[in-house]
Formats: sequence, C-alpha cells, structure tokens
Amino acid sequence: MGKVAEIVDGDTLILADGREIRLVGIQAPKLPLGRKNFKIWPLADEAKSALLTLSLYKNVTLSYGGRRIDRYNRLLAHLHDEKGLWIQGELLRRGMARVYSFSDNRTAVAEMLAIEQEARAARRGIWRHRFYNVRNATDIHRYIGGFQLVEGRVRAVAERRKYTYLNFGDNWRTDFTIAVAARARRLFKASPISLKSLEGRFVRVRGWVKSRNGPMIDATHPEQIEILK
Repeated sequence: MGKVAEIVDGDTLILADGREIRLVGIQAPKLPLGRKNFKIWPLADEAKSALLTLSLYKNVTLSYGGRRIDRYNRLLAHLHDEKGLWIQGELLRRGMARVYSFSDNRTAVAEMLAIEQEARAARRGIWRHRFYNVRNATDIHRYIGGFQLVEGRVRAVAERRKYTYLNFGDNWRTDFTIAVAARARRLFKASPISLKSLEGRFVRVRGWVKSRNGPMIDATHPEQIEILK
C-alpha cells in the first residue's frame, strides 16, 4: 500500500515513499518527459489529468501478476483505491489508455481487453481521435515505428525453425506479417489460440510496427492477437 504523491503521465505515478509505479498492462498517450524532439501524443495531457483525478493523494493498494520491476526500476503493479476501484480498468473505461501487455506480465489482460473494446465501441477518449484508429493490414506500412492495433485476414501460416509467420498478403517480402519467435510458441501452444488455426481467420493484433520484409509486428504472447468474428 502507499499514498500517491505525484503524477508523471497517464500511466506512471510516484508514491510518497519515493516508489515509482508504472501501471502495468496499459499504455496511455505519451508525453515528452524530457525526450528531445519527441512529439506529444494526442490527449496525453487529458490522460494525465484522468490519472490525477483518480489517484492523487489517495491511498492505493499494489498487486502483481508477473514481473515486478522494469529496466527503469519502476514497480509494475495493478492499483486499486480504498474503495476497490481498479485504476487500470477505469482509465481504459474512460478511453484514456490502450491495453499494452508483455509475455512476462499477462495477468488480467482478458478483462482489460473487454473494457477497452467497450470504450472503443462507445468512442470514448482516445477512440475519437484518428491517431489511435485501428489500422487495416493492407495499409499499415504507413505507420511503421508506432504502436498500433491492426486488423486483417491471415492468408497463410508458415512455420520455420526460428519463427512462425502469419502472412496477410500474397507477398511476404512486402505485405504485413505477424512473427512469432520459437521461444514464444510454447505460450501459444498452452493457450486456446493455435497459430496454424489462424489461417483464413480475421484477427486483430497489437504491437510496435517494424520494417522487416515489409511491415511486421512481433507477437510474444497470445493476448496480442484477438480472433474477430
């Protein structure tokens, strides 16, 4: 438990005892925070304000579901206030964050995805702004370098020794691809999502878009991929 003393941005705060908390499982719009030439993301100030309203000077309870400390020595925690309100869930409900999970920190992701989906359908907060639009796999090359939600139909699944590739077009050298490294395949095998069964399915994937034989997202855990009807 601790008392919130300072709000850094929409998903980071500092307790009165000096501990810095990164609200695990979500990503709020980013502020520069001293980064040179960093362009503020739309609604970043609003997200910070929302977290301030929800938590500043309040006592909060910390809980963990995976890795506890990140490379910046911040605690990776879920927060609840004294009335039991789940801070991550409320930020998602207000449309002030997106789900942002990791293979070593997957607790409550299914619940967070459901809350995000409801906020997106209601077009709350960030979901009214085109910067956060869900992208189509056919034109995702325009958004390389950013964190995106991408939808499309998996045309083919190719399993190789080091990677399994989910290809969304006829040309794997230029079209959008999801790459699942061999070390991550065990997580998919232990989940309801079979990579091979995704062939022909319409899916949504979230992650950082890189350029590697066309636009690509690395999927390190099953919660990054949602099967759509």
